[in-house]
Amino acid sequence: MVELLPAERDIRIFQRRAPLSEGSLQKHDACIVICQREPADKLLTKLPFGALWTRLYREAKARGPVSILSARIGADAQPMVVALAKASSSAFERLSLAARIWKELAPPPGAKVLASTVGIETTESGALLEALTAAALAATAPMPVIKSKPPKAVEPPQLTLNGDGPDIDAELSIAIDRGNHLARWLTTLPPNVLHTASYRKALRDLAKREGWTFSFMDERALKKLNAGAFLAVTRANEHRDAGIVRLRYRAPAAEAPRKKLALVGKGICFDTGGINLKPHKSMYQMHEDMQGSAVAVGTLLALSRLKVPYDIDCWLAITENQIGPNAFRPQEVVRASNGVTIQVAHSDAEGRMVLADTLALASREKPDLIVDFATLTGACVVALTERYCGAFTNRSQFHSAIETAGRDSGERVWPFPMDEDYDSDLESPIADILHCTLDSKGDHILAARFLNRFVPAEIPWIHLDLSPSNRSGGLAHIPTDFTGFGVRFMAQLLLEQDLLTGGRSKRAK
Repeated sequence: MVELLPAERDIRIFQRRAPLSEGSLQKHDACIVICQREPADKLLTKLPFGALWTRLYREAKARGPVSILSARIGADAQPMVVALAKASSSAFERLSLAARIWKELAPPPGAKVLASTVGIETTESGALLEALTAAALAATAPMPVIKSKPPKAVEPPQLTLNGDGPDIDAELSIAIDRGNHLARWLTTLPPNVLHTASYRKALRDLAKREGWTFSFMDERALKKLNAGAFLAVTRANEHRDAGIVRLRYRAPAAEAPRKKLALVGKGICFDTGGINLKPHKSMYQMHEDMQGSAVAVGTLLALSRLKVPYDIDCWLAITENQIGPNAFRPQEVVRASNGVTIQVAHSDAEGRMVLADTLALASREKPDLIVDFATLTGACVVALTERYCGAFTNRSQFHSAIETAGRDSGERVWPFPMDEDYDSDLESPIADILHCTLDSKGDHILAARFLNRFVPAEIPWIHLDLSPSNRSGGLAHIPTDFTGFGVRFMAQLLLEQDLLTGGRSKRAK
Protein backbone atom coordinates (compact mmCIF):
# COMPACT_ATOMS: atom_id res chain seq x y z
CA MET A 1 0.00 0.00 0.00
CA VAL A 2 2.71 2.47 1.02
CA GLU A 3 6.35 2.23 2.01
CA LEU A 4 6.94 1.81 5.73
CA LEU A 5 9.99 4.09 5.59
CA PRO A 6 10.29 7.40 3.74
CA ALA A 7 12.55 7.49 0.71
CA GLU A 8 15.91 9.18 1.03
CA ARG A 9 15.89 12.71 -0.43
CA ASP A 10 18.75 14.29 -2.34
CA ILE A 11 19.00 17.54 -0.39
CA ARG A 12 21.37 20.17 -1.81
CA ILE A 13 22.36 23.27 0.12
CA PHE A 14 24.81 25.81 -1.28
CA GLN A 15 26.22 28.80 0.60
CA ARG A 16 27.61 32.01 -0.82
CA ARG A 17 28.48 35.57 0.12
CA ALA A 18 27.76 38.01 -2.67
CA PRO A 19 25.80 41.22 -3.19
CA LEU A 20 22.18 40.63 -4.08
CA SER A 21 21.42 41.75 -7.62
CA GLU A 22 18.89 41.28 -10.38
CA GLY A 23 21.46 39.06 -12.09
CA SER A 24 21.71 36.72 -9.08
CA LEU A 25 17.91 36.49 -8.93
CA GLN A 26 17.72 35.47 -12.56
CA LYS A 27 19.93 32.44 -11.87
CA HIS A 28 17.24 31.00 -9.57
CA ASP A 29 13.61 29.95 -9.86
CA ALA A 30 12.48 31.79 -6.73
CA CYS A 31 13.93 34.15 -4.16
CA ILE A 32 13.56 35.01 -0.48
CA VAL A 33 15.00 38.14 1.13
CA ILE A 34 14.84 38.85 4.86
CA CYS A 35 15.42 42.43 6.01
CA GLN A 36 15.42 44.09 9.40
CA ARG A 37 11.94 45.38 10.24
CA GLU A 38 13.32 48.80 11.16
CA PRO A 39 14.09 50.85 9.08
CA ALA A 40 12.30 48.74 6.45
CA ASP A 41 11.43 51.64 4.13
CA LYS A 42 15.11 52.53 3.69
CA LEU A 43 16.32 48.94 3.28
CA LEU A 44 13.70 48.05 0.69
CA THR A 45 14.88 50.75 -1.69
CA LYS A 46 18.30 49.07 -1.88
CA LEU A 47 16.90 45.72 -2.99
CA PRO A 48 16.60 44.61 -6.60
CA PHE A 49 13.26 46.00 -7.82
CA GLY A 50 13.41 48.37 -4.84
CA ALA A 51 10.73 50.72 -6.15
CA LEU A 52 8.25 47.83 -6.31
CA TRP A 53 8.96 46.69 -2.76
CA THR A 54 8.77 50.23 -1.40
CA ARG A 55 5.37 50.73 -3.01
CA LEU A 56 4.04 47.37 -1.76
CA TYR A 57 5.33 48.11 1.74
CA ARG A 58 3.63 51.53 1.92
CA GLU A 59 0.37 50.08 0.64
CA ALA A 60 0.47 47.21 3.14
CA LYS A 61 1.54 49.44 6.04
CA ALA A 62 -1.54 51.56 5.53
CA ARG A 63 -3.60 48.50 6.43
CA GLY A 64 -1.59 47.45 9.50
CA PRO A 65 1.72 45.88 10.61
CA VAL A 66 3.77 44.32 7.80
CA SER A 67 5.92 41.19 8.03
CA ILE A 68 5.76 39.60 4.53
CA LEU A 69 5.56 41.04 1.02
CA SER A 70 5.40 38.98 -2.15
CA ALA A 71 5.38 39.59 -5.88
CA ARG A 72 6.31 38.11 -9.24
CA ILE A 73 9.41 39.82 -10.56
CA GLY A 74 11.43 39.99 -13.74
CA ALA A 75 10.63 38.91 -17.26
CA ASP A 76 10.01 35.31 -16.13
CA ALA A 77 7.66 36.38 -13.29
CA GLN A 78 9.71 34.60 -10.65
CA PRO A 79 8.08 34.34 -7.21
CA MET A 80 9.87 36.47 -4.63
CA VAL A 81 9.13 37.06 -0.97
CA VAL A 82 10.54 39.86 1.17
CA ALA A 83 10.16 39.30 4.91
CA LEU A 84 10.71 41.84 7.66
CA ALA A 85 12.17 40.27 10.80
CA LYS A 86 12.15 41.96 14.17
CA ALA A 87 15.47 42.37 15.94
CA SER A 88 16.56 39.62 18.35
CA SER A 89 13.68 37.29 17.53
CA SER A 90 13.49 33.97 19.38
CA ALA A 91 14.22 30.66 17.67
CA PHE A 92 10.51 29.80 17.76
CA GLU A 93 9.65 33.15 16.15
CA ARG A 94 12.31 32.65 13.46
CA LEU A 95 11.00 29.18 12.62
CA SER A 96 7.40 30.39 12.57
CA LEU A 97 8.31 33.28 10.26
CA ALA A 98 10.29 30.91 8.02
CA ALA A 99 7.26 28.61 7.67
CA ARG A 100 5.08 31.57 6.64
CA ILE A 101 7.71 32.71 4.13
CA TRP A 102 7.94 29.28 2.51
CA LYS A 103 4.17 28.91 2.34
CA GLU A 104 3.90 32.33 0.70
CA LEU A 105 6.69 31.57 -1.78
CA ALA A 106 5.20 28.18 -2.77
CA PRO A 107 7.98 27.34 -5.25
CA PRO A 108 7.54 24.43 -7.68
CA PRO A 109 9.11 21.05 -6.81
CA GLY A 110 12.88 20.99 -7.26
CA ALA A 111 13.09 24.78 -7.62
CA LYS A 112 16.40 26.57 -7.26
CA VAL A 113 15.69 28.94 -4.39
CA LEU A 114 17.94 31.81 -3.33
CA ALA A 115 17.52 32.82 0.32
CA SER A 116 19.32 35.98 1.34
CA THR A 117 19.51 38.35 4.30
CA VAL A 118 20.08 42.08 3.91
CA GLY A 119 21.07 44.53 6.63
CA ILE A 120 20.95 41.94 9.42
CA GLU A 121 23.65 41.37 12.04
CA THR A 122 25.84 38.35 11.24
CA THR A 123 24.73 36.01 14.05
CA GLU A 124 21.06 36.79 13.47
CA SER A 125 21.58 36.36 9.72
CA GLY A 126 22.87 32.81 10.20
CA ALA A 127 20.03 31.96 12.56
CA LEU A 128 17.42 33.19 10.07
CA LEU A 129 18.97 31.26 7.19
CA GLU A 130 19.07 28.11 9.31
CA ALA A 131 15.38 28.59 10.18
CA LEU A 132 14.56 29.04 6.48
CA THR A 133 16.44 25.83 5.69
CA ALA A 134 14.56 23.92 8.40
CA ALA A 135 11.21 25.25 7.20
CA ALA A 136 11.94 24.49 3.54
CA LEU A 137 12.99 20.92 4.30
CA ALA A 138 10.02 20.30 6.61
CA ALA A 139 7.52 21.75 4.15
CA THR A 140 8.76 19.64 1.24
CA ALA A 141 9.16 16.36 3.14
CA PRO A 142 6.51 14.03 1.66
CA MET A 143 4.03 12.29 3.94
CA PRO A 144 2.38 8.89 3.32
CA VAL A 145 -0.50 8.99 0.85
CA ILE A 146 -2.62 5.95 0.02
CA LYS A 147 -4.73 6.79 -3.00
CA SER A 148 -5.72 4.85 -6.09
CA LYS A 149 -3.80 7.43 -8.10
CA PRO A 150 -0.43 7.87 -6.39
CA PRO A 151 0.87 11.44 -6.19
CA LYS A 152 4.02 12.46 -8.00
CA ALA A 153 7.22 12.25 -5.98
CA VAL A 154 8.08 15.59 -4.38
CA GLU A 155 11.52 16.81 -5.41
CA PRO A 156 13.23 18.84 -2.66
CA PRO A 157 14.34 22.39 -3.43
CA GLN A 158 17.94 23.34 -4.15
CA LEU A 159 18.73 26.01 -1.58
CA THR A 160 21.37 28.70 -2.00
CA LEU A 161 21.93 30.63 1.23
CA ASN A 162 23.41 34.11 0.98
CA GLY A 163 24.24 36.11 4.10
CA ASP A 164 26.96 38.11 5.81
CA GLY A 165 27.38 35.72 8.73
CA PRO A 166 29.18 32.37 9.00
CA ASP A 167 27.86 29.40 7.05
CA ILE A 168 25.15 27.38 8.73
CA ASP A 169 25.89 23.76 9.66
CA ALA A 170 24.09 22.22 6.70
CA GLU A 171 25.03 18.69 7.77
CA LEU A 172 23.28 19.27 11.10
CA SER A 173 20.19 20.77 9.46
CA ILE A 174 19.86 17.81 7.09
CA ALA A 175 20.37 15.25 9.87
CA ILE A 176 17.68 16.86 12.03
CA ASP A 177 15.32 16.99 9.07
CA ARG A 178 15.87 13.30 8.29
CA GLY A 179 15.11 12.37 11.89
CA ASN A 180 12.02 14.58 12.08
CA HIS A 181 10.78 13.37 8.68
CA LEU A 182 11.10 9.75 9.80
CA ALA A 183 9.18 10.45 13.03
CA ARG A 184 6.36 12.23 11.17
CA TRP A 185 6.18 9.59 8.43
CA LEU A 186 5.90 6.68 10.87
CA THR A 187 3.27 8.47 12.95
CA THR A 188 1.17 9.31 9.90
CA LEU A 189 0.95 5.68 8.71
CA PRO A 190 -2.53 4.24 9.41
CA PRO A 191 -2.83 1.50 12.05
CA ASN A 192 -3.56 -1.27 9.57
CA VAL A 193 -0.27 -0.40 7.83
CA LEU A 194 1.96 0.29 10.83
CA HIS A 195 1.13 -2.35 13.41
CA THR A 196 3.31 -4.28 15.81
CA ALA A 197 4.63 -6.72 13.20
CA SER A 198 5.18 -4.23 10.36
CA TYR A 199 6.75 -1.69 12.73
CA ARG A 200 9.28 -4.28 13.77
CA LYS A 201 10.03 -5.02 10.12
CA ALA A 202 10.46 -1.32 9.34
CA LEU A 203 12.89 -0.93 12.22
CA ARG A 204 14.85 -4.02 11.17
CA ASP A 205 15.13 -2.66 7.63
CA LEU A 206 16.17 0.75 8.94
CA ALA A 207 18.83 -0.80 11.18
CA LYS A 208 20.25 -2.74 8.24
CA ARG A 209 20.39 0.42 6.13
CA GLU A 210 22.03 2.51 8.85
CA GLY A 211 24.45 -0.10 10.17
CA TRP A 212 22.79 -0.44 13.57
CA THR A 213 22.38 -3.68 15.50
CA PHE A 214 18.78 -4.87 15.77
CA SER A 215 17.34 -7.18 18.41
CA PHE A 216 13.81 -7.95 19.58
CA MET A 217 12.49 -9.21 22.91
CA ASP A 218 9.18 -10.91 22.21
CA GLU A 219 6.54 -11.84 24.78
CA ARG A 220 8.27 -15.11 25.60
CA ALA A 221 11.56 -13.34 26.29
CA LEU A 222 9.80 -10.65 28.32
CA LYS A 223 8.06 -13.32 30.40
CA LYS A 224 11.46 -14.77 31.27
CA LEU A 225 12.53 -11.26 32.29
CA ASN A 226 9.44 -10.96 34.54
CA ALA A 227 8.21 -7.89 32.61
CA GLY A 228 4.70 -8.14 34.03
CA ALA A 229 3.78 -4.50 33.51
CA PHE A 230 4.49 -4.66 29.76
CA LEU A 231 2.82 -8.05 29.37
CA ALA A 232 -0.35 -6.90 31.14
CA VAL A 233 -0.90 -4.39 28.32
CA THR A 234 -0.27 -6.95 25.56
CA ARG A 235 -2.74 -9.55 26.85
CA ALA A 236 -5.73 -8.44 24.78
CA ASN A 237 -3.81 -8.10 21.52
CA GLU A 238 -5.16 -10.29 18.72
CA HIS A 239 -1.63 -11.14 17.54
CA ARG A 240 1.38 -12.05 19.67
CA ASP A 241 3.73 -9.61 17.95
CA ALA A 242 4.33 -7.16 20.80
CA GLY A 243 7.72 -6.68 22.34
CA ILE A 244 10.69 -4.39 22.84
CA VAL A 245 12.95 -3.49 19.94
CA ARG A 246 16.52 -2.56 20.76
CA LEU A 247 18.60 -0.65 18.21
CA ARG A 248 22.31 -0.12 18.87
CA TYR A 249 24.58 2.53 17.39
CA ARG A 250 28.26 2.28 18.22
CA ALA A 251 30.37 5.40 17.83
CA PRO A 252 33.18 5.37 15.28
CA ALA A 253 35.38 7.44 17.59
CA ALA A 254 38.30 5.63 19.18
CA GLU A 255 37.83 7.26 22.59
CA ALA A 256 37.46 4.83 25.47
CA PRO A 257 35.60 4.48 27.67
CA ARG A 258 32.81 6.05 25.64
CA LYS A 259 29.68 7.55 27.15
CA LYS A 260 26.43 5.62 26.73
CA LEU A 261 23.07 7.17 25.90
CA ALA A 262 19.76 5.29 26.16
CA LEU A 263 16.73 6.52 24.22
CA VAL A 264 13.39 4.98 25.24
CA GLY A 265 10.15 5.40 23.31
CA LYS A 266 6.49 4.56 23.89
CA GLY A 267 5.28 2.68 20.81
CA ILE A 268 1.56 2.00 21.27
CA CYS A 269 0.53 1.37 17.65
CA PHE A 270 -3.14 1.78 18.57
CA ASP A 271 -4.71 2.64 21.90
CA THR A 272 -8.36 1.77 22.46
CA GLY A 273 -8.05 2.58 26.15
CA GLY A 274 -8.44 -1.08 26.96
CA ILE A 275 -11.27 -2.17 29.23
CA ASN A 276 -11.65 1.51 30.23
CA LEU A 277 -12.62 2.17 26.62
CA LYS A 278 -11.97 5.62 25.14
CA PRO A 279 -14.89 7.56 23.57
CA HIS A 280 -14.76 7.95 19.78
CA LYS A 281 -13.32 11.48 19.76
CA SER A 282 -10.45 10.46 22.05
CA MET A 283 -9.76 7.25 20.12
CA TYR A 284 -9.94 8.73 16.63
CA GLN A 285 -6.21 9.40 16.18
CA MET A 286 -4.79 6.85 18.58
CA HIS A 287 -2.55 5.39 15.88
CA GLU A 288 -0.36 8.35 16.87
CA ASP A 289 0.26 6.89 20.34
CA MET A 290 3.53 5.45 19.02
CA GLN A 291 4.98 8.88 18.27
CA GLY A 292 7.29 8.71 21.30
CA SER A 293 9.03 5.70 19.77
CA ALA A 294 9.12 7.44 16.37
CA VAL A 295 10.83 10.48 17.92
CA ALA A 296 13.28 8.21 19.74
CA VAL A 297 14.30 6.44 16.53
CA GLY A 298 14.29 9.76 14.65
CA THR A 299 16.70 11.13 17.24
CA LEU A 300 18.87 8.04 16.84
CA LEU A 301 18.89 8.55 13.07
CA ALA A 302 19.92 12.20 13.37
CA LEU A 303 22.67 11.53 15.91
CA SER A 304 24.10 8.54 14.06
CA ARG A 305 24.16 10.47 10.76
CA LEU A 306 26.22 13.07 12.64
CA LYS A 307 28.54 10.30 13.91
CA VAL A 308 28.33 11.42 17.53
CA PRO A 309 31.20 10.09 19.68
CA TYR A 310 29.11 8.10 22.16
CA ASP A 311 27.21 4.83 22.02
CA ILE A 312 23.42 4.85 21.78
CA ASP A 313 20.88 2.16 22.62
CA CYS A 314 17.33 2.87 21.50
CA TRP A 315 14.62 0.88 23.31
CA LEU A 316 11.17 0.91 21.72
CA ALA A 317 8.15 -0.47 23.60
CA ILE A 318 5.91 -1.72 20.77
CA THR A 319 2.42 -3.04 21.39
CA GLU A 320 -1.25 -2.15 21.11
CA ASN A 321 -3.71 -1.53 23.92
CA GLN A 322 -6.72 -3.50 22.79
CA ILE A 323 -10.08 -4.42 24.29
CA GLY A 324 -11.07 -8.05 24.80
CA PRO A 325 -11.75 -10.78 27.37
CA ASN A 326 -8.07 -10.96 28.29
CA ALA A 327 -7.58 -7.20 28.76
CA PHE A 328 -5.92 -6.13 31.99
CA ARG A 329 -8.33 -4.67 34.52
CA PRO A 330 -8.43 -2.14 37.36
CA GLN A 331 -7.33 -3.57 40.71
CA GLU A 332 -5.04 -6.19 39.21
CA VAL A 333 -1.56 -6.32 40.74
CA VAL A 334 1.36 -7.05 38.42
CA ARG A 335 5.09 -7.24 38.99
CA ALA A 336 7.57 -5.34 36.80
CA SER A 337 10.98 -6.62 35.79
CA ASN A 338 12.73 -4.73 38.59
CA GLY A 339 10.49 -6.43 41.18
CA VAL A 340 8.20 -3.47 41.88
CA THR A 341 4.55 -4.50 42.25
CA ILE A 342 1.92 -2.27 40.64
CA GLN A 343 -1.76 -1.89 41.49
CA VAL A 344 -3.59 -1.14 38.24
CA ALA A 345 -6.04 1.77 38.45
CA HIS A 346 -7.06 2.49 34.85
CA SER A 347 -6.31 0.57 31.66
CA ASP A 348 -5.99 3.75 29.58
CA ALA A 349 -2.79 4.62 31.41
CA GLU A 350 -1.01 1.83 29.53
CA GLY A 351 1.90 3.96 28.38
CA ARG A 352 3.48 4.17 31.80
CA MET A 353 3.07 0.40 32.17
CA VAL A 354 5.09 -0.48 29.04
CA LEU A 355 7.62 2.25 29.80
CA ALA A 356 8.10 0.91 33.33
CA ASP A 357 9.59 -2.38 32.13
CA THR A 358 11.39 -0.78 29.19
CA LEU A 359 13.08 1.76 31.45
CA ALA A 360 13.99 -0.93 33.96
CA LEU A 361 15.57 -3.10 31.26
CA ALA A 362 17.41 -0.13 29.71
CA SER A 363 18.75 0.75 33.16
CA ARG A 364 20.42 -2.66 33.50
CA GLU A 365 22.95 -1.52 30.87
CA LYS A 366 23.98 1.34 33.21
CA PRO A 367 23.88 4.16 30.62
CA ASP A 368 25.23 7.60 31.45
CA LEU A 369 21.88 9.18 30.53
CA ILE A 370 18.38 7.91 29.76
CA VAL A 371 15.88 10.04 27.84
CA ASP A 372 12.38 8.71 27.26
CA PHE A 373 9.75 10.07 24.87
CA ALA A 374 6.02 9.49 25.20
CA THR A 375 2.65 10.90 24.25
CA LEU A 376 1.79 10.12 27.83
CA THR A 377 -0.80 12.36 29.44
CA GLY A 378 -3.62 14.71 28.56
CA ALA A 379 -2.78 16.58 31.76
CA CYS A 380 0.43 17.86 30.17
CA VAL A 381 -1.56 19.23 27.22
CA VAL A 382 -3.95 20.90 29.66
CA ALA A 383 -1.01 22.44 31.52
CA LEU A 384 0.99 23.66 28.52
CA THR A 385 -1.28 23.33 25.45
CA GLU A 386 0.42 21.87 22.37
CA ARG A 387 2.97 24.69 22.19
CA TYR A 388 5.36 23.41 24.87
CA CYS A 389 6.61 19.95 25.86
CA GLY A 390 6.76 18.89 29.49
CA ALA A 391 10.05 17.65 30.92
CA PHE A 392 10.79 15.77 34.14
CA THR A 393 14.17 14.69 35.46
CA ASN A 394 15.79 13.11 38.49
CA ARG A 395 18.57 15.71 38.21
CA SER A 396 17.27 19.19 39.08
CA GLN A 397 20.55 20.66 37.81
CA PHE A 398 19.42 19.70 34.30
CA HIS A 399 16.52 22.17 34.38
CA SER A 400 18.54 25.08 33.01
CA ALA A 401 20.00 23.04 30.14
CA ILE A 402 16.57 21.61 29.27
CA GLU A 403 14.92 25.02 29.20
CA THR A 404 17.83 26.58 27.27
CA ALA A 405 17.84 23.78 24.68
CA GLY A 406 14.11 24.26 24.18
CA ARG A 407 14.46 28.01 23.78
CA ASP A 408 17.48 27.83 21.45
CA SER A 409 16.08 25.02 19.28
CA GLY A 410 12.61 26.55 18.93
CA GLU A 411 11.11 23.29 20.25
CA ARG A 412 10.16 24.74 23.60
CA VAL A 413 10.28 22.56 26.71
CA TRP A 414 9.22 23.35 30.28
CA PRO A 415 10.60 21.43 33.30
CA PHE A 416 8.03 20.37 35.88
CA PRO A 417 8.59 19.60 39.59
CA MET A 418 9.50 16.08 40.69
CA ASP A 419 9.31 16.42 44.46
CA GLU A 420 9.09 13.18 46.46
CA ASP A 421 5.95 14.20 48.35
CA TYR A 422 3.93 13.61 45.16
CA ASP A 423 4.51 9.90 45.83
CA SER A 424 1.91 9.99 48.60
CA ASP A 425 -0.78 10.15 45.90
CA LEU A 426 0.49 6.86 44.48
CA GLU A 427 0.53 4.89 47.72
CA SER A 428 -1.21 1.54 47.40
CA PRO A 429 -2.60 -0.54 50.27
CA ILE A 430 -1.86 -3.77 48.41
CA ALA A 431 1.16 -3.15 46.13
CA ASP A 432 4.39 -1.16 46.08
CA ILE A 433 2.87 1.61 43.98
CA LEU A 434 -0.47 2.68 42.53
CA HIS A 435 -0.49 2.85 38.75
CA CYS A 436 -2.30 6.23 38.60
CA THR A 437 -5.06 8.08 40.41
CA LEU A 438 -8.74 8.15 39.48
CA ASP A 439 -8.72 11.85 38.59
CA SER A 440 -6.40 13.70 36.22
CA LYS A 441 -5.15 16.23 38.76
CA GLY A 442 -1.40 16.57 38.13
CA ASP A 443 -1.37 13.29 36.21
CA HIS A 444 1.66 14.35 34.16
CA ILE A 445 3.64 14.79 37.37
CA LEU A 446 2.32 11.59 38.94
CA ALA A 447 3.13 9.65 35.76
CA ALA A 448 6.71 10.89 35.98
CA ARG A 449 6.89 9.95 39.67
CA PHE A 450 5.58 6.48 38.74
CA LEU A 451 8.25 6.05 36.04
CA ASN A 452 10.88 7.26 38.49
CA ARG A 453 10.47 3.94 40.39
CA PHE A 454 11.92 2.08 37.39
CA VAL A 455 15.11 4.12 36.93
CA PRO A 456 17.81 3.68 39.60
CA ALA A 457 18.68 6.97 41.31
CA GLU A 458 22.29 6.77 40.21
CA ILE A 459 21.34 7.00 36.50
CA PRO A 460 20.53 10.49 35.16
CA TRP A 461 17.11 10.42 33.48
CA ILE A 462 14.89 12.81 31.54
CA HIS A 463 11.25 12.08 30.72
CA LEU A 464 9.60 14.08 27.90
CA ASP A 465 5.80 14.15 27.83
CA LEU A 466 5.21 15.11 24.19
CA SER A 467 2.23 17.46 24.45
CA PRO A 468 3.17 19.20 21.13
CA SER A 469 3.16 15.91 19.19
CA ASN A 470 -0.18 16.71 17.53
CA ARG A 471 -1.21 20.29 16.85
CA SER A 472 -3.75 21.33 14.23
CA GLY A 473 -1.91 23.24 11.50
CA GLY A 474 1.50 22.24 12.80
CA LEU A 475 3.92 24.09 15.06
CA ALA A 476 6.73 26.55 14.28
CA HIS A 477 8.35 25.34 11.03
CA ILE A 478 6.47 22.02 10.88
CA PRO A 479 3.36 22.27 8.66
CA THR A 480 1.77 18.90 9.50
CA ASP A 481 -0.46 18.11 12.49
CA PHE A 482 1.90 15.34 13.58
CA THR A 483 5.00 17.35 14.43
CA GLY A 484 7.75 14.84 15.24
CA PHE A 485 8.57 17.20 18.13
CA GLY A 486 11.74 16.32 20.01
CA VAL A 487 14.41 15.51 17.40
CA ARG A 488 15.49 19.13 17.01
CA PHE A 489 15.35 19.67 20.79
CA MET A 490 17.50 16.62 21.45
CA ALA A 491 20.14 17.73 18.94
CA GLN A 492 20.37 21.04 20.78
CA LEU A 493 20.38 19.42 24.22
CA LEU A 494 23.10 16.89 23.42
CA LEU A 495 25.25 18.79 20.92
CA GLU A 496 25.12 22.33 22.28
CA GLN A 497 24.27 22.02 25.99
CA ASP A 498 27.03 19.44 26.60
CA LEU A 499 24.69 17.28 28.69
CA LEU A 500 26.39 13.99 27.93
CA THR A 501 29.86 14.65 26.50
CA GLY A 502 31.98 17.35 24.95
CA GLY A 503 29.37 18.74 22.57
CA ARG A 504 29.49 19.18 18.83
CA SER A 505 33.17 20.01 18.73
CA LYS A 506 33.87 16.36 19.54
CA ARG A 507 31.54 14.99 16.89
CA ALA A 508 33.34 12.52 14.68
CA LYS A 509 33.93 13.82 11.14
